[in-house]
Amino acid sequence: MSRPDVPDAATARRMLALLREDELDAAIEAGLTRFEPLDALDDADNQTLAGARDRLLAAWAARDRHRTRAARLQRNADERVRAARPARPQALAGTTAGSAGTDTETVDVDADTPPATDSAGMHPVPPRPALPATAAAALARARARASGKSP
Repeated sequence: MSRPDVPDAATARRMLALLREDELDAAIEAGLTRFEPLDALDDADNQTLAGARDRLLAAWAARDRHRTRAARLQRNADERVRAARPARPQALAGTTAGSAGTDTETVDVDADTPPATDSAGMHPVPPRPALPATAAAALARARARASGKSP
């Protein structure tokens, strides 16, 4: 007794003809994925249809695994980018560079700018920390002295 969702012998012969004509989409629509070997077909035809069905189901499963893996890799990459992006620092009001060396002014990092990546473009490179204004002023004086100019 055949199940109503399993193709009958006439449909199976039609699927065989479609496969021989390289009409895989039409064979799928005719019920290739639900095919079960039939007594009305010879062994070679049953093997051809069962083999095509098995290869199709294996390919679909591989595609699903690939899509799942790609989605997982994308999620991981997104998480790495979010983790590498520093929290947007709040600029602190500081003193001028000439006062008692307690200046705490920092440069604000733009959170909309994508993080820098390594030379291969694959891994995020953490941004350099901003120099406090006093350190920047001391660096500028040292560079001026090194180049022979007065600060």
